[in-house]
Amino acid sequence: MVRLYVLLFLVQIVLAVCALISCLSAEEGQIRALPRIVWVLIILFFPLVGSIAWFVAGREPDSGAHKGWLGGTGTAQRQQPRPVAPDDDPEFLRSMQDSAKQQDQELFQRWEEDLRRREDDLRRHDGEPPREGDRPEV
Repeated sequence: MVRLYVLLFLVQIVLAVCALISCLSAEEGQIRALPRIVWVLIILFFPLVGSIAWFVAGREPDSGAHKGWLGGTGTAQRQQPRPVAPDDDPEFLRSMQDSAKQQDQELFQRWEEDLRRREDDLRRHDGEPPREGDRPEV
C-alpha cells in the first residue's frame, strides 16, 4: 500500500512540474481565466488539483495544431523561421565550400607558377644547381 502512495505522489509531482513548465512557457494570449502568477501559485499550493485545472481551464484549447514537447505549436515554428546554427545552414556551408575551393585553386596556381619558374631557372642555368637566393620562400 505504501508503494502505491509513493507512486501516486511521484505522478502528482511530475504532473505539477509539467503544468508549471506549460504555464511558464505559455504566451500571454494562450492563458485564460486568471493571470499567470495566480496559475503558478495554484499549481504550487494545490499540485494535483491546480495542475488538472491548468490543463483543463487555464490554457487555450488546441485548434487542431500539432503540439510540441513543451506545448509549442508546430505552425508557429513554420510562420517564423528560427535562426539556424552555422553548421546547419546550407547557404553558409556552401559559401565555406566555395571559399575553400577558391583558396585551393589559388594555392595550386601559385605552386604551378613556382614550378614553372624553377624549371625555367634550371633550363637557363644549363644544369647548374639553383643558387640559394633563387629558392622561393614557402
